[in-house]
Amino acid sequence: MKKTKTLVLGVGNEILSDDGIGPKLVSRLKGDLPHSDVCYENICLGGLEIMEFIRGYQNVIIIDAIKTKSGKPGDVYLLSPEHFKETHHLSSFHDVSFLTGLKMSKKLGFEVPEVILIIAVEIVEDTLFSESFSPEIEAKYEQIYSEVFSFLEPALFGDHSVDQFRNLITRV
Repeated sequence: MKKTKTLVLGVGNEILSDDGIGPKLVSRLKGDLPHSDVCYENICLGGLEIMEFIRGYQNVIIIDAIKTKSGKPGDVYLLSPEHFKETHHLSSFHDVSFLTGLKMSKKLGFEVPEVILIIAVEIVEDTLFSESFSPEIEAKYEQIYSEVFSFLEPALFGDHSVDQFRNLITRV
């Protein structure tokens, strides 16, 4: 087990416009919601590579970008692996998807988090080299942050129990 029980993981590339929404949110959350039992990290990995990164934590909250057919820019989704819809980095054309990696890890008896929650933010632009968000995401950034903050604050400042994190998932 790692020294902290909970990992909040921002996934994305901060120099690809909206794709950096996960890391930028997590960096801000780290300053606004500090807690000794919570580790905040940002990575630019996807698929199976994330499995090694999350090993040893009891609870993992992944914040990533997503593009859906019917979503509006700035929509925030709460997902669990059971409700999984491919987010931007948790699936990969060049790697095993995160969901497949999670299933394989469980079958092989590897240590996996008891609770995994995915917060996905609907984005517009993920192919443009820019450290700035698209105008649509920039205009909604504070609203997105407030929504993500309101999801996380009760769980992070509670007792970090598995049931508390599962209660977040029931809001999906």
